[in-house]
Amino acid sequence: MNKKLLVIERTFKTPVEKVWRAITDKKQMKEWYFDLKEFKAEVGFEFQFNAGTENGEYLHLCKVTEVIPLKKLRYSWRYDGYPGNSFVTFELFPEGEFTRLKLSHEGLESFPKDNKDFASTNFEEGWGQIIGAFLKAHLEKM
Repeated sequence: MNKKLLVIERTFKTPVEKVWRAITDKKQMKEWYFDLKEFKAEVGFEFQFNAGTENGEYLHLCKVTEVIPLKKLRYSWRYDGYPGNSFVTFELFPEGEFTRLKLSHEGLESFPKDNKDFASTNFEEGWGQIIGAFLKAHLEKM
């Protein structure tokens, strides 16, 4: 099985502390990410949310697997009722008055091939929009 790793990097003119809060604070996440009922940047914390495409909505089941404050957040990402498991990693790199965010999503090949909603191009477009547009706009208004 070929391992697929999706990587998206963006640099924001924002201190690392603000970017960290944006990716770990439930209230802020609601503004640019998904509407999570609860979220804690703690290893073992489980959270879920609904999201989808025009073809349908999916219950996302996630579990925080690694936290290095101000540097790294990693969690598993799978879909209720479907095989496969993947991992999303946010890494932050302070660069003067800027912060570089590197998002990696690995394990996409583990999702069903016969469901076009799980195609890697959908993840590329989705994460590009979430990080490149929604998070960017959120950080700019803070």
